[in-house]
Amino acid sequence: MAIAFEKQVCLLTGASGGIGEAIAKQLASLGVSLILTGRNTSKLGKLVEVLPGQHTVVCADLTQTDDMEKVVALCRDKSVTMLINNAGITETGSFISAPQGAVDSVIETNLIVPITLTQKLIPILLRAPDARIVNVGSTFGSIGFACHSLYCASKFGLRGWTESLMREYAGTNLHFHYFAPRATQTSINSAQATSMNQALGNAMDTPSDVAQALVDMLYKKQSRRFLGFPEKLFVKINGAFPSLVDAALKKQLPTIKRYMKSRQEEKLS
Repeated sequence: MAIAFEKQVCLLTGASGGIGEAIAKQLASLGVSLILTGRNTSKLGKLVEVLPGQHTVVCADLTQTDDMEKVVALCRDKSVTMLINNAGITETGSFISAPQGAVDSVIETNLIVPITLTQKLIPILLRAPDARIVNVGSTFGSIGFACHSLYCASKFGLRGWTESLMREYAGTNLHFHYFAPRATQTSINSAQATSMNQALGNAMDTPSDVAQALVDMLYKKQSRRFLGFPEKLFVKINGAFPSLVDAALKKQLPTIKRYMKSRQEEKLS
C-alpha cells in the first residue's frame, strides 16, 4: 500500500536549512501537513509563506530542554505521524585543532537531539496507522573521512542507532528510514569544503534533488537510501574491504588537508 501523504502530519527539524527547505517544499506539494522547526525565525517565516497548504512554524533550539518540550507538546496536539530528523551541523579541520566545545555541539545536535526527540515522540507516533521516522545521515556515516572526524562520529552513530530501531520495531506500524546524501550544495559547506570537493572531483547534489530522493524513498518504503555514484559503491566497498578505501583516500589526503587547513586559518583570523 502506497503512503498516503495527504494524511501525514510531519515534524521536520532543520527546516530553515537548504535541505530542510527543499524537503518542506516537496512534502507540502504532496499534501503533507508540516510542523517546521529550526533556529532561524526569519527563514522559517519566509518558507511557510511560499508553501501550499496550512502549516505550523515553531522556532526552537532543540538542544535546549524547554524548546524540546515545546516542540513535543505541539506534536502531541497535532497528532504527528511522521518525524524527519534533518537538523545537523558540522566541524571540519584536523581533530586535534577542533575548537573547545565542538565535540559537544556536533554530537549533541546530530545525534543526541534526534535520539531524545524520537524517544519522546514514539508514543505519539505509535497511535498512527502508518508512522514514519526518517533520520538524515550522510555518506560520511559509512565512510570515515579525514578532517571530518566529529561529523563522521555523529553520523556513524545515527546510522547504527537507526538500524537498531528498524529491527526493534519490525512488524509494527512505525517504520524507520536511514537517508544518506552525499555532498550537497548548502550553506553547511564552507567555501573551502566546496573547493575541496571540486578539486577531488566529488559531485555535489542540489537540495531539490536530495529532497526528491527522500520522497522517492518514502514512496517505495525503502529502509535505506544512499545517494550518488561512486559514493554508494564506496560505502559497500568500505564495509567489505576497508583497506581498499584506506588506500584510495590516502592519495587524496594532501588535498584534503590543504583545503581544511585553509578553513581553520580563516576561522582563526
